[in-house]
Amino acid sequence: MQNIVQCKNVYKSFGDTRALSDISFNIHKNEIFGLIGPDGAGKSTLMRILATLYIPDRGEVFLKNLNVEEKYQKVRELIGYMPGEFSLYPDLTVEENLNFFASIFNTTIEENYELIRDLYSHIEKFRNRKAGQLSGGMQQKLALSCALVHRPQLLILDEPNTGVDAVSRDELWKMLYKLKDQGFTVLISTPYMDEAEKCDRIALMQNGQHMAVDTPEQIVNQFGENLNQIDSSNLYRNLNELRNHNMVKRAYLFGQNIHMIPKQGEFEWQEVKKSLENKGLFSIKCKKIQPDIEDCFIKLMEA
Repeated sequence: MQNIVQCKNVYKSFGDTRALSDISFNIHKNEIFGLIGPDGAGKSTLMRILATLYIPDRGEVFLKNLNVEEKYQKVRELIGYMPGEFSLYPDLTVEENLNFFASIFNTTIEENYELIRDLYSHIEKFRNRKAGQLSGGMQQKLALSCALVHRPQLLILDEPNTGVDAVSRDELWKMLYKLKDQGFTVLISTPYMDEAEKCDRIALMQNGQHMAVDTPEQIVNQFGENLNQIDSSNLYRNLNELRNHNMVKRAYLFGQNIHMIPKQGEFEWQEVKKSLENKGLFSIKCKKIQPDIEDCFIKLMEA
């Protein structure tokens, strides 16, 4: 499978703060690759290196065999970059912003209109409105249109769904699937674990390191432990008791429930339930469940 991006042992620090530590992975042509992790994981720093905005302290990054540090001018012609914060010109209109970005790459809106039509059609009626006066969802569509207007070979999206509504999030993913069908390669970062499963492959990141790089399915398949969901009206007391129980290996909050991993070969739920009831904790239910990406992330983070 052809690689369009290669990251090799990349390190980056800001003063005494290590942002990236020994990052290595490849992005295949015509896939949606996700960088998944919380704020401070190093996702934006890595994307800015790929976008030629930062220089790595050590290691190398290649886009189509071009070293992004040495051939940054050529690399910039091949990428479309949408940073996490809205970075277009707020005092220019929608149409003026799009025309400006098209002109930078010696193209026009008309030349690549079919490529951005699904996005731009939502905001075209506001083409004379200043970009700073658009809603978050409309700003997202305009920023993505500007990143796409020159038909880049790699689309880099840094947390595009942060602060936008659920409808806009869904529309974005539908658009990304269409782009993939047209042969585009997409690198997207997100703190939302549910979006990991929408990607072809992902890198789970924490504290500037990648904990796993694989398809979401393979990462889940490698969980390797029994997982149970505990339903209770007294989450925090149950959580504390479960963490101290000799049959429980790990317990953690998961939304309105507790996820619990028993010690292998030692788990008997009725015995655990009885010990909880002896401490005044009743109406507790337990069922075995399948892990998801967030469970895998928590396990890898605590390893």
